[in-house]
Amino acid sequence: YDSNMCSFSSCSGLSQESESVEQISLHCAEGLLEWLYPAGALRLSLSPRLPMSTAAKGKSPRQITTCIKPSSTFQGAQIYLERDGILELLLSETDASLRPRVRCFSWLPQEKVALFLQSTLHQDISRRIAAFRYELRGDWNSRLSLPSSSLSLEGACRPCNDTEILMAICTSDFVIRGNIRTVSNDVERQESVISVSATRVHRQKFTLFQPVSKSSKSMGSIHTLLRCGVKPGPGSFLFMGWLHFGEAWLSCAPRYKDFQRIYEIAHQAHENPCEVLLD
Repeated sequence: YDSNMCSFSSCSGLSQESESVEQISLHCAEGLLEWLYPAGALRLSLSPRLPMSTAAKGKSPRQITTCIKPSSTFQGAQIYLERDGILELLLSETDASLRPRVRCFSWLPQEKVALFLQSTLHQDISRRIAAFRYELRGDWNSRLSLPSSSLSLEGACRPCNDTEILMAICTSDFVIRGNIRTVSNDVERQESVISVSATRVHRQKFTLFQPVSKSSKSMGSIHTLLRCGVKPGPGSFLFMGWLHFGEAWLSCAPRYKDFQRIYEIAHQAHENPCEVLLD
C-alpha cells in the first residue's frame, strides 16, 4: 500500500478567527478531510505526490483529475475551485445536503489549483462538520466514464479500440475475466451496476472480487454510466477499469475472444505494451 495514497486530515474552526484563512497543502493522492465547527476559511493547495505508475518513464501526467465526495452529513461550509486565482463554486451547503454526489474536475500540471472552503453563517456551529473524501489521479483517461459532467465525454460509451484495449490491460486498477449476471439501473445516480461472475482475476488493486464461498466463483460489481445502455448478454468478457471511491468503474470490456485475437496479433508484431498470461 503506497503511503502517498492515503491521508486523514482533521482541523477545527474553534481556534480560527472568523476572517482568517488557514493554508493546508494536500500531498497525498487520496484521503479524507474533516473540518470541525467551520469558521473562517480553508485553502487546500493541490500538490499530490502521485504513484510512480502515473508518470511513465519519469514523465509528468498530461492532466490531473480531482474528485471530491462530500459526506452525507456535510454542513457548515461551501467548496470552491480556485484555478489561477479565479473561484468557481463546486459544492454549496444546500447541494451537499440535498444531493451529496461526487464532483470531479481536471487540470494541467502547470496550473495552480486549490480547493477553497468558506464557512457559512450559523448561530450554532458546534454540531457542524464539513467532511469530504478526495482523489487525485494522473492516470485516468477519456475511457473512464464517471457520473460528472466534466468527465463524461461524448465518446465515453463507444467500444475501446485495439490500442486502448492493449493499454488498459497494462494500466487498469482491475482486469477481470468473467460473465455478466445482471445489470441494474439507478436513474437517480445515472449509473448502471453490472453484476459480474469472475472466472479469472488477472489483477485488482484492492479486493473488489472475492468468492462467496470456497467452492464458488468470485463475484463483484462494476459501475458505468446509465446512458451507455449496458444490457446483460452471454459470453465471456474482459472487464477493465479504475477504482473510484472504493467502487469499480468500467473503461473497457471487450469479449474475451476478441481480446485474445488483438493480443496475439500485437504479441507477434512485438507491439504489446506488457505481457499477459492467456488461457
